[in-house]
Amino acid sequence: MSQNIIELKEISKTYGDNTVLNNLSLNIKKNEFLTLLGPSGCGKTTTLKIIAGFENADEGVVLFGDNNITSLPPYKRKLNTVFQKYALFPHMNIYENIAFGLKIKKLPKAEIDKKVKNMLKLVALEGFEKRSVESLSGGQQQRVAIARALVNEPEVLLLDEPLGALDLKLRKEMQIELKKIQQRLGITFIFVTHDQEEALSMSDTIVVMNKGVIQQMGTPEDIYNEPANAFVADFIGESNILDGIMIDDYKVEFSNVTFECVDKGFNKNEKVDVVIRPEDIEITTVEKGMLSGKVSSVTFKGVHYEIEVEEKSRKWIIHSTKTAIVDSIVGLNIEPEAIHIMRKVTE
Repeated sequence: MSQNIIELKEISKTYGDNTVLNNLSLNIKKNEFLTLLGPSGCGKTTTLKIIAGFENADEGVVLFGDNNITSLPPYKRKLNTVFQKYALFPHMNIYENIAFGLKIKKLPKAEIDKKVKNMLKLVALEGFEKRSVESLSGGQQQRVAIARALVNEPEVLLLDEPLGALDLKLRKEMQIELKKIQQRLGITFIFVTHDQEEALSMSDTIVVMNKGVIQQMGTPEDIYNEPANAFVADFIGESNILDGIMIDDYKVEFSNVTFECVDKGFNKNEKVDVVIRPEDIEITTVEKGMLSGKVSSVTFKGVHYEIEVEEKSRKWIIHSTKTAIVDSIVGLNIEPEAIHIMRKVTE
């Protein structure tokens, strides 16, 4: 079992009347790629800044290994940060940008040279030493920013939406590159994003946040397949979320039909949220369907069709490799394993 490298204990942060973090506790393991994920204003960047030392928590403790670093200034922490705006020095070439932190530490020239060349190789920018920052593409500039942060050999690298300024194709390429770099170096990456797909494709662990509170923490598979509540289900991928009544263990009613499910431990006739992923609904004939409705739209999405079906007063979103005919009446089938039951969250 990996040991914790960073622990946040009961962290709270308020700006005026706005509570940004509310009694947040979080353990981050050594060599882990952990992503803080959530909508704007959920507290993820503030959490990162408190770990980095750029912000002070109103309450709570930050531990790095066994050391309390709550009051330690950023430059004394064994971590580096890469921001969305790369903050490269335009008057320096690539080599000088990467070597900057090492020169401040007054390392010998031969050692600086070796470390910089190793970094250039790691981020696939060999031969770019003398190029100016302005001559690089966005993706290359981002690699320089990562190399400049990693050359100092931090135990933890913090990344604040570092791919946000890149176009979609480059962004996907850099997601793969970042994960490779993290695995090769074996250091802890703490990554902030509001992009669900980015989090799912890169992370060992995802921390879903909303309104300064952790909603769920787990592997990408856990978060996607077993969301803890309707917020997580809605934020991570598309979902059909509807009101239901838990009739009994393994039995739930929605759309005036009783369905078998795999959940238990609820009160009899408890009102619940029912979550069903679009890809888990099968379109069939009306005779074979548990529900039926009218196809209102069909959109080709490349890998699948997105089909909207209106059933009573509800609209279902379905992802299928087979198409359907607009205005036709179809049946819908939902297997017990596809039905996720959640307790209603009371604010």
